[in-house]
Amino acid sequence: MKENNVCKYADVCGGCDYQGLSYTKQLELKQEKINDLFPKEKNILPIIPSDPYINYRNKVQVTFGRDEKKKIVVGNYAKDSHYLVPIEECMICDLKIIEIINSIVRLIKKYHISIYDEQVKKGTMRHLLIRSSSLNEYMVIIVTGSPHINYQKEFIRDIKKFNPLVKTIIHNINNQHTSMILGPKSAVRYGKGFIKDELMGYRFKISPSSFYQINHSQAEKLYTNAIKYAELSKSDIVIDAYCGTGTIGIILSKYVKEVIGVEINEDAIKDALENAQINEVNNISFVCDEAGKYMRKLAKNKKKIDIVIMDPPRSGANEDFLNSLITLKPRKVVYISCNPDTLKRDLTYLQKHNYQIKNIQPVDMFPYTMHIETVVSLELKNQ
Repeated sequence: MKENNVCKYADVCGGCDYQGLSYTKQLELKQEKINDLFPKEKNILPIIPSDPYINYRNKVQVTFGRDEKKKIVVGNYAKDSHYLVPIEECMICDLKIIEIINSIVRLIKKYHISIYDEQVKKGTMRHLLIRSSSLNEYMVIIVTGSPHINYQKEFIRDIKKFNPLVKTIIHNINNQHTSMILGPKSAVRYGKGFIKDELMGYRFKISPSSFYQINHSQAEKLYTNAIKYAELSKSDIVIDAYCGTGTIGIILSKYVKEVIGVEINEDAIKDALENAQINEVNNISFVCDEAGKYMRKLAKNKKKIDIVIMDPPRSGANEDFLNSLITLKPRKVVYISCNPDTLKRDLTYLQKHNYQIKNIQPVDMFPYTMHIETVVSLELKNQ
């Protein structure tokens, strides 16, 4: 593929922001964004490019609908609209995922499975969510508006038959009028209900709702740099805040004395505990709590924490978390951000409270989109 090859859906699909731009130009724009946000910082490093920069997404979700001729449409909504763009290929997605989606669409037609109608709130097929791993394992999540699937046994059988890399199939029911993809009820129709991935020599369980980086090769670079800038030692006690399923905490555990992962999501904590067991990591523990609330308890009990690694959602850290962080006074903070604007806000707060920025490392996790991942290391002044 040429560096500036344009997707045929570029004018209608809302999935990409930088169609028509060379990858070199995309990197320049992202570097400029970080430079402009931090004009006074002299230690901004060059952005780390993605390799590959196409077909990198290991998680894809599509929506079902019908066009004005009642023909089945499978795809994504155009940006800022409710127009469903039919998509049969995608230059940023795992190619095998697109093959699986297209094969399932053929089976839906074969078995005359109805399509969910948002207006009348009736029908079956609503969404498909497919995940893949570096171990060549694929997960299919079928999201329906009703519990019944026409010819369900045959439908599931044929998904397996035509897609042998699919290791598990999950049926999720979402009959709520909501923008959320997954509903509250799920049933495993095939396999164990999860797939496994290998990241930096460790194995991780990926469940349907698990947070997991969508660009595998860049995730390894991201975590490698986060660990490097943390400057870990064997005597360190580390908090992995917003730890999710425990990936980075488990990976860095061999360099430190103790890791404490903190996460509010109960399902993520269950997966984190299992991931630690899978990898035989014994110096990590997990707490199901708000990270800020938990750190306040530690500060009150005068628990010494050397380093906090934080990877908050796009909204960034709230003031309660940041207050708890400066009360705890770790000597170093490593902030992994997926939103440069909230990163700027939170770093400004930490700088006002005696932390200085040591390094800012942009990482391109999402080629062809405007999203930027950034690793920032901070150090407590006057120690």
